[in-house]
Amino acid sequence: MMSTDRLLAFAAMSLLLIVIPGPSVIFVVGRALAQGRRAALTTVAGNTLGAYVLVIAVALGIGSLVERSVAIFMTLKLVGAAYLIYLGIKAIRQRRSLRAVFEEERGEAGRGSTLRTLWSLAASTARTWFARSPRRLAAVGGTGGLAMVGLGVTVAVTGRAE
Repeated sequence: MMSTDRLLAFAAMSLLLIVIPGPSVIFVVGRALAQGRRAALTTVAGNTLGAYVLVIAVALGIGSLVERSVAIFMTLKLVGAAYLIYLGIKAIRQRRSLRAVFEEERGEAGRGSTLRTLWSLAASTARTWFARSPRRLAAVGGTGGLAMVGLGVTVAVTGRAE
């Protein structure tokens, strides 16, 4: 039987891990801020589909194949890194077009959308604040793009120790 203090510590840490958003949630919130609700929902669907593909690949034994083969691992790693860098550069180039997205959606604000979570409320508030300044919008697009490029470069230059 687990002691009460350990059970409470476990419950507190579990709650903390559930409340703090992970990389996927941060990416979805970033897309919601930059491109709106439709892009965020599409990102959620793509992220979920990608997770299913990974689960199926591991279930079919591809995970152990990648684990044993340095060449396959490096190929997948570099392709993934190149794709992240491509997405980052694309985000940086399109950062000026974020203003048009905000202008289009400004008329849709308040049409019966219910904010269901604290994160969506925070994202909505931040989105409104960013929408007031073209410089802030460009900074969001540029920062997100730089973050993706940085992540892609980090993935490319780091790896498993053999």
